[in-house]
Amino acid sequence: QVRLAESGGGLVPPGGSLRLSCGAPGTITSTFWTYTMGWYRQAPEKQRELVAMASRDSTEYGDSVKGRFTISRDNSRKMVTLQMNSLRPEDTGVYYCRVDHYGTTYWGKGTLVTVSS
Repeated sequence: QVRLAESGGGLVPPGGSLRLSCGAPGTITSTFWTYTMGWYRQAPEKQRELVAMASRDSTEYGDSVKGRFTISRDNSRKMVTLQMNSLRPEDTGVYYCRVDHYGTTYWGKGTLVTVSS
């Protein structure tokens, strides 16, 4: 069982930046490169959507965040971070950490990001 710990959400004005982090302290017990980790988000009354995912060899971004968000893996700490720049009001939502491992998906509890003046 993988238990995820997310941090970094909050309130930021349009054009600002936030950094989200997600790790699985003590629960990723096999080789980290076998895990694909990243973020999805869900705005009020909308479906959950891809923000960014990172495997050992590649990254994938949702169309609306390309060029503004950057996902990175820290292999020594077995975690991922999401640097979010040029934030827009439409980026507001609950951001969920997601981990995929050999066909099993794990979700974090989510962290709220609010972009508002």
